[in-house]
Amino acid sequence: MEYDLIVLGGGPAGYLACERAGHGGLRTLLIEKEHIGGVCLNKGCIPTKTLLYSAKIKDSAEHGEKYGVTVKDIKLDHRTVVTRKDKIVKALTGSVRSAVKAAGCTIVDANGVIRGRNGAAYEVEAGGQVYTGKRLLIATGSLPAVPPINGLAEGLRDGYVLTSTEMLEAADVPDSLVIIGGGVIGMEMASYFNSAGSSVTVIEMLPRIGGPIDADIAALLQKEYEAKGVRFILEGCVTEVKDGGILYRKGDEVSEIKAAKVLLSVGRTAHTGEIGLERIRVATERGAVMVDTHCLTNVPNVYAAGDVNGICMLAHTAYRQAEAAVNHMLGKPDEMRYGAIPSVIYTNPEVAMVGETAQSARDKGMDITEKTISMHYSGRYMAENEGGRGIIKIVVDNTLNTLCGAHIMGSYASEIIVSAGICIEKMLTIDEIKTIVFPHPTVSEVIREAIFQL
Repeated sequence: MEYDLIVLGGGPAGYLACERAGHGGLRTLLIEKEHIGGVCLNKGCIPTKTLLYSAKIKDSAEHGEKYGVTVKDIKLDHRTVVTRKDKIVKALTGSVRSAVKAAGCTIVDANGVIRGRNGAAYEVEAGGQVYTGKRLLIATGSLPAVPPINGLAEGLRDGYVLTSTEMLEAADVPDSLVIIGGGVIGMEMASYFNSAGSSVTVIEMLPRIGGPIDADIAALLQKEYEAKGVRFILEGCVTEVKDGGILYRKGDEVSEIKAAKVLLSVGRTAHTGEIGLERIRVATERGAVMVDTHCLTNVPNVYAAGDVNGICMLAHTAYRQAEAAVNHMLGKPDEMRYGAIPSVIYTNPEVAMVGETAQSARDKGMDITEKTISMHYSGRYMAENEGGRGIIKIVVDNTLNTLCGAHIMGSYASEIIVSAGICIEKMLTIDEIKTIVFPHPTVSEVIREAIFQL
């Protein structure tokens, strides 16, 4: 049987593409070698948020006296947290599988490898059978990056060093944890295991944590977690992993840290190996599949969406790329834009950003104005955050008189950042944003307040 579309990979890009393609009338086959839902649903986004919510409840209980609520003998039962996480993942993966089937798509639970072309179509082998498709969508996701550090491979093999995948499955909380990498995953894991009782040290090669987030917010987030007992070593380079510890270099000095476990969290790399891309000559760059604004590769009718194209490794980006790709297959006008894609670090407090930072805008030669205000401009924030130090920073393009960036640290940041993102995506002028009515009292009002403070 020939399919209109064969999708390799059942993560966010893959399964949503199947739903959209199926509803669009394309005869679609999904090939997934592990679990429908991909890393995000099974080993990333959802599992981590489940753990972090438990930690947030525990932290709130510990500091409840500030709100007139006193709780004694507070304990976070990690094994119960993990059991609940597994239950939620199982329910959601089941729902996704059902949705894919409901769209009329066929699912093959096997490893898929591209074998080549058959005329104008493509052949993919999976589970001992060969399937033919008029189009291909590569959605094989990404893998944890493993840098060439002495002893790291042995540490991963022996279970002393863990990636986030194994860390989420750990039955017990380690007494001490060294996290290599202070980006999104590293900070979220630091947040949970600090709350769960680990002595946490974060080693980051860059001068600040949080990757591309605003520098002021990165500094504030670091202070928040230093106050909670997390130790940070910035501009530190891990040189060796030893049994029971690591060596790192900072400047000219080499030091050792002992730890019960080490978490490797230095980013992810596109998963393009051993899937047969070379057989149809799909172009890659720095290990990722190259695509245009329709997520189309250099090969006719071959698309790539999600982490595998390396453009913006976020699940919600993968969703939108899948839609852009399928719409292009269906002849509907659509293309990817990346100027207003929000990103979040789900620590406590949360950090969220969208668009340009002041620095990235200046690097592009933009004429900008930046404005920072306290989250205390929101009455609801003050009501729910005794002693909170949250801020919002907005960046305005003076030439166009539009919002081009927003950065928030504080409660509900993940939920309200989309409001700023819509303003950026639709290129609303500052005067137009001023006429938008935000509900009161909500934390989202800080966006309006910041605009009026310009």
